[in-house]
Amino acid sequence: MFEHFADPNIVIFGKLLLASVLGILVGTERAVVGKRAGTRTFALVALGSCLFTVISTNVTSQYIGIVDFDPMRVTAGIITGVGFIGAGMIVFREQLLRGLTTAAGLWVAAAVGIAVGFGMYAIAVFTSILTLSIFTLLWFFEFKAKQVFATKNITDPNKLPEDGTDE
Repeated sequence: MFEHFADPNIVIFGKLLLASVLGILVGTERAVVGKRAGTRTFALVALGSCLFTVISTNVTSQYIGIVDFDPMRVTAGIITGVGFIGAGMIVFREQLLRGLTTAAGLWVAAAVGIAVGFGMYAIAVFTSILTLSIFTLLWFFEFKAKQVFATKNITDPNKLPEDGTDE
């Protein structure tokens, strides 16, 4: 909508930020109800997905007619390969899931690497800053949200009062 009136990088920064915020909203709900994939995981997956999409739309338009190959095929291979590496990082032991957020962060790091490879430097730096913010600042937010909702005994949606009310 505003693409014609603003610096293209600023528009992309807005898209990346919006994707992160929306991932945060969905992830917070998941964290509050006690799901293992929470705020940071959802934010990172939304951010990485947005960055991969931004890269593909920019790179495809830049390389059409210039080279005789589709540069997005390389990107698709990287995304798939890193997905397998991330899956290997996720461990389920004694009913505890470990490594999910790290795997999501690795996936975003792959997107950042692809952005740098295609010369989208400012976007890669901005995404890295968002990623670090998601890893650090959201940890505190998620921890506090879990504490608040745990004191109200609504961490498990299956244990709501029998009269159907939330409190």
